Amino acid sequence: MTRTLGAEHLPVLARGFSWLGGGGGGNTLTLELILGQRRPWPLTVHGVHELDPDTPAVAVGYAGSTYLMTERLPDAALFAPLLAAAERWTGTRARAVCSIEGGGMNGLTPLLLAPGLDLVDADLTGRALPRFDQMTLFVDEVPGLVACVSTGAGGVCVIEASRSADVESLVRAAVVCAGGVGPVLIAGFTVGQLAEHAITGGLERALELGGVDPSGAPRAVAAAIGGRHVGGGRVESVTPGALDPYASSALMVDDDGAVLRLVSHTEFLAVQRDGELVASAPEVIVCLDASSNDILEVHGIHPARRVEVFALPAPAWWSASPHRLLHVTPAAYGVRGLETKEEPCNTP
Repeated sequence: MTRTLGAEHLPVLARGFSWLGGGGGGNTLTLELILGQRRPWPLTVHGVHELDPDTPAVAVGYAGSTYLMTERLPDAALFAPLLAAAERWTGTRARAVCSIEGGGMNGLTPLLLAPGLDLVDADLTGRALPRFDQMTLFVDEVPGLVACVSTGAGGVCVIEASRSADVESLVRAAVVCAGGVGPVLIAGFTVGQLAEHAITGGLERALELGGVDPSGAPRAVAAAIGGRHVGGGRVESVTPGALDPYASSALMVDDDGAVLRLVSHTEFLAVQRDGELVASAPEVIVCLDASSNDILEVHGIHPARRVEVFALPAPAWWSASPHRLLHVTPAAYGVRGLETKEEPCNTP
């Protein structure tokens, strides 16, 4: 469905992508400020079936430390050398753009390149995910993909590799060269391939989520977002992982006396209630500050804070095959023993 986005939709869209960040993906505020000043508005968003399937497309986003984004502001111009390198390498001029990541700040990134490129409602994750080998085009091993990443000072690294793990490691190395954060562009695919090998409708879903009033009773909020309220309470402690510095476990006591354990990595991965698993990735686990209704990132979970915890259904794409699902369960982050016995609830 073609949709017109006006500047008035931006705060709603940003909040929706914050829901889909699941505790990760980075704060949307910087991009909101930049996009709020940009012209021209409005922008047109196309569904994947509304453009010629042979239309060459690119996916864009930022990789690295999102904290550095407040010091090194994102700019559409940063993608120009990456796009030029991709077009030279593939011999094809890009006509459309989507996001590499459908949660957090990268949900907004393609808007920087519109209307110069047709904006497509598709992305490569459907939620925030930390690694390039977890992105749908690489999970499905779509041939001919090219990743272009800034190395800083105008340099561009072009990566064409048959193994997704190589793409992940080489992109990270280039990001380090760029100073810890930088733009990334993936090329070598068409809009038609997005229909099968990407998450579609994520922007529309973000608009729906962003329009929900989070100040109501938790069960009412859960019904409005199409998810579940899995508990809430005061955070009693946060324990870092013994072997993985990105892993942590937070304990909180619910109002009914139940003990909740929230397991996190770069995103929220699982929730246990009195030792029983009640939510697990790829479900999108979201924590709201009970006082401000702010959507919290992983680092926002700290002792004495009261939070409400929700679980949003994962895109059905991930559970369409065991191979895909293996890329987004807690075990994919190195956290084992927290997979659901049954498939997580899904949404198209």
